[in-house]
Amino acid sequence: MKLPYSWLKQYVDIDISPEELEKRLFSCGFEVEERIDLAAGISRVVVGRITRMEKQEGTDHLHVCTVDCGDEYGHDLIISTGAPNIFEGAKVPVALDGATLPGGVTIKKRKMRGVESNGMMCSGEELGLTEDLYPGAEVYGLLILPDDTPLGADICGVVGLDDTIFDVSITSNRPDCQSILGMAREVAALLGKPLKMPATDYTVTAEGDDRIRVQVDAPDLCPRYLAHYVRNIRPGTSPRWMRRNLALAGLRSISNVVDITNYVLLEIGQPMHAFDLDKVAGRHITVRRAAPGEKIVTLDEKEFTLTGNNLVISDEDKPVALAGVMGGLNSGISDDSRQLLFECATFARDCVRKTSRALGQSSDSSARYEKGVDQYSTELGLRRALHLIQELDCGDITPTCFDCGGDRVPAPIVVQATPAQINGVLGIEVPADAMKDILQRLEFTVEEEGGVWTVTAPRYREDIEGYPDLAEEVIREYGYDKLTPTFLKTAAVTTGGLNAAQKAQMKLKRLLCGQGCFEASTLAFYSPADLDALHLPADDPARKVIPILNPISVHLSIMRTLLAPSMLKVIVDNLKKGNGAGRLFEMGNVYLPRQLPLTELPKERMTLCLGVFGPEEDFFTVKGLMEAIGQAFGVELRYERDQVCWLHPGMTASVWCGDVKIGVFGKLANEATAELKIAKDEKAGQNIYLAELDWEAFRGCVPALVRYKPLSEFAPVRRDLALVCDEAVSCGEIEGCIRGASKLVSDTALFDLYRGDRLGAGKKSLAFTLTFHADDRALTDEEVDAAVRKVLKQLNGMGVTLRS
Repeated sequence: MKLPYSWLKQYVDIDISPEELEKRLFSCGFEVEERIDLAAGISRVVVGRITRMEKQEGTDHLHVCTVDCGDEYGHDLIISTGAPNIFEGAKVPVALDGATLPGGVTIKKRKMRGVESNGMMCSGEELGLTEDLYPGAEVYGLLILPDDTPLGADICGVVGLDDTIFDVSITSNRPDCQSILGMAREVAALLGKPLKMPATDYTVTAEGDDRIRVQVDAPDLCPRYLAHYVRNIRPGTSPRWMRRNLALAGLRSISNVVDITNYVLLEIGQPMHAFDLDKVAGRHITVRRAAPGEKIVTLDEKEFTLTGNNLVISDEDKPVALAGVMGGLNSGISDDSRQLLFECATFARDCVRKTSRALGQSSDSSARYEKGVDQYSTELGLRRALHLIQELDCGDITPTCFDCGGDRVPAPIVVQATPAQINGVLGIEVPADAMKDILQRLEFTVEEEGGVWTVTAPRYREDIEGYPDLAEEVIREYGYDKLTPTFLKTAAVTTGGLNAAQKAQMKLKRLLCGQGCFEASTLAFYSPADLDALHLPADDPARKVIPILNPISVHLSIMRTLLAPSMLKVIVDNLKKGNGAGRLFEMGNVYLPRQLPLTELPKERMTLCLGVFGPEEDFFTVKGLMEAIGQAFGVELRYERDQVCWLHPGMTASVWCGDVKIGVFGKLANEATAELKIAKDEKAGQNIYLAELDWEAFRGCVPALVRYKPLSEFAPVRRDLALVCDEAVSCGEIEGCIRGASKLVSDTALFDLYRGDRLGAGKKSLAFTLTFHADDRALTDEEVDAAVRKVLKQLNGMGVTLRS
């Protein structure tokens, strides 16, 4: 926000330099992004008077002038000029020898057609002036100064260039400061000076009009709407002080009535609009939601098609303004306007923001409404506008006024706190008297009873919620430099490093990278369409998602409950870019709501997702990764055939650690694969495998203490068994049976699978290598044979026989 130093001084008696004020503003939380000195680049330019002038020989447009610049700079300077508006006695800006002008221009003595010119007389444009900054600045020729301007005076002080503009960054939590008056309040409190409020008094001087009606049909989007009728409008030029202030803030003057609305916007922070009542059908104003397909042409001559999400201000026939954004071209003030209706309103910030972004239309008004405009500013802004109408004598004020929502004005925010609570937040001891003085300077009222303060915030401070906010107000005025660094009460000195959970995650990531995997990182949001891509049924638990109230886009509108959709998108993106094979993993939280709508924070569970794709990859690649994870953390995993809607029914397994199911893996379902927007490459795009592992459940199965034992000095004994079983019996079930049959079995490994007519229909042959071992002795053949018989007996019980 542009903050002119001279305009600020109209409300506060500032007795420090602009440089010091910049530092003080920064110290209380307002960053000055840029300090613009209007006189920067201008030097040795003074006021001079043309005492004599004569036509220069040999030219038809140059004049040789004798210029008096006062005792300090000389009374008889010879300067040649071609300006068309010169005359004897004129007082003009004179750039002396060695002077500098904006843009890096340096003036030196030089000969012009044989005549030595000792400087240059300047136009307003050459000094960087506009008509709004100084009258006559845009005249073709020299800038003519008033007759009473003292000779030799520095031109910057004469034309008002001895000013500074602060470009202040206003944080989103302080919408009350997005105005000159708002910043003046802060400066007044900072310097301990009284605040001079702008005049808001006015007198009713004309009759009203009972035909005018104003109503609000969408009070949820427009909690307060004020309007006042002014007649006998006299359009004209605004006074110099108003045009100058607007120009310093970056706005050009248009006409007195329009300038008043812009002036109130900058001064009070209240966006305003003036309707030409002769253009308002039925003299009836309604604030309502737009009808779908309704159109409006705004003041910048752009046409928009509206939806029911847009708020408009309409007459009996049509919209006449896009609420909070811009007025309509069909109701704007012109030179022919003779009666108007001033509007000041409070609109819901989210409605204005969504409308502005959806239509691609923004303005100074929408920028302020998006941050928030309080109802106090709405009242003050309308009174200030009516005062200016009377001060500039550009209309007659009537008693006809409207206040829709005035009976629902929110009460001022009241916070109860003690000095000890505030000091507890700050971590230092600020004297109670100093706290009270700071709060009162910031226009808070403080009442004390029994050691407890009842603090009432001013109406324009809607950001105050509790005593921590009061602590923030105190310390930014008291001085952040007075804070002393201390440890939190629960802090403890440590040697640093990672905690156990972080070490476990790093161990997993290093393991997977060693297996040829690359880490992926995706957003915690995605779209319901991403869940649709996995063909999740409507009642699937993963469909119980947390919607985002204000999503960046429809593609990022819900919190993820699975990592698989995000991983699938990464794989598809790689395939589209020609990366036909890869192994990926991601560690991230999924967000599971305890109930909907949310009444408490969701449950966040750390999850591991694996994505494997490429012509050389298969089901056992993912199984091997799972085995490696189990071995690295000292746990034994087992696998069971499973059914998951987004995985292939014949190539899906659940992962178990003891009696705890910790995840699933398998090939992407054919239906989902067929819908992927990738080239139909059988060896790449059709070979995608996914896995999800509940990391927290897995960590719960990992023993707290891993014990290592030395390698045994006794050699193991291995025996091979070829077994016949039904197709329905899984390899994992047989391995579990073998391991449970004898404590001497230390390992099993499948090395052959056979199906054939000799076995019979529905049968298969599995060949295993069994490893037998004892830590305290070398096993005898008799012990191993006995263990094998136990294994076969156990297998016979589940219908598995030795192949003959």
